[in-house]
Amino acid sequence: MGKPIQGTLWVVATIGAILTTGSVMAKCPGGVQKMVVPAAAGGTTDLVGRLIATKLSVRLDEPVVVENKAGAGGTIGAAQVAAAKPDGCTMLMGNVGPNAINYSLHKKLAYVPADLIPVTDVFAVPNVLVVNPGVPAASVAQLIELARSQPGRLALANSGTGQSTHMTAEMFRLQTGVDVIQVPYKGNAPAVADLLAGQVQMMFDNVAVSLPHIKAGKLRALAVSSAQRVEALPDVPTLSESGLKGFDVSAWFGLFYPAGTDAGQVESLHRDVVAILQDPVVRRQISNWSGVPGGRSPADFGRYVESEIDKWREVVRSAHLAAQ
Repeated sequence: MGKPIQGTLWVVATIGAILTTGSVMAKCPGGVQKMVVPAAAGGTTDLVGRLIATKLSVRLDEPVVVENKAGAGGTIGAAQVAAAKPDGCTMLMGNVGPNAINYSLHKKLAYVPADLIPVTDVFAVPNVLVVNPGVPAASVAQLIELARSQPGRLALANSGTGQSTHMTAEMFRLQTGVDVIQVPYKGNAPAVADLLAGQVQMMFDNVAVSLPHIKAGKLRALAVSSAQRVEALPDVPTLSESGLKGFDVSAWFGLFYPAGTDAGQVESLHRDVVAILQDPVVRRQISNWSGVPGGRSPADFGRYVESEIDKWREVVRSAHLAAQ
């Protein structure tokens, strides 16, 4: 176990190490690197992870294998990487859940922020409020009215406790006062599967996952969680436009290494990912997911992660979500 990140000192130390260490390519057992995705296959974290892993394999001329390790809001997979040997052969495709929100939701995790070195953010994407077509609501206002008329009856799925889909729903519940049942899953994909089947009635899902179902008419989109409308759903209003003023949440995804990984290796991975994010094919795919590409430096991403930890701590406190 490491000690908690100590803000500026951690950032300065990281910058100093990078400046004094040359680029180092990992020599991995069997010539294979591993990317742990802390969510089920088919969800946004998995889609992003596989996209980057495929491109990394080509750039490194070395296989980057994706390993899905779902459960506990992404903390099981994050803990696995935090405990891994810091040889540059194991990385985490993390996200806002296990790398920011869950530090406040859980009294004790198997890792602390300093156990994972931020490498770079990959992309960010808003969530969309979707309902099963059988739900008699064509707008946020109608959904709120329906939920208030049936307190404790409607089920709202999320991709895991502490994930952005869960916390977006909590913010929605706080602002509207509706009484709905939160149903956690081990990732977006199984949650959406039950939503499509009518086992649950609604969900705040990453646009990337629900978009095909929305276009096919299998899900009805009521609003997006970002401050602005998204290009892929131009007719879908924001939650702020729908009466929840100031509502603005996006899910972010980024790469992390175990603490102790050589600073040169961290910088090498950062450069490779930045180059991948400049690839027109990758940028087009991210755009199709209604996402915004990242590419922050390790130091900048580290500062951003710290700010997100602080931000979601306040949300957890305001929502009176007891630490687990």
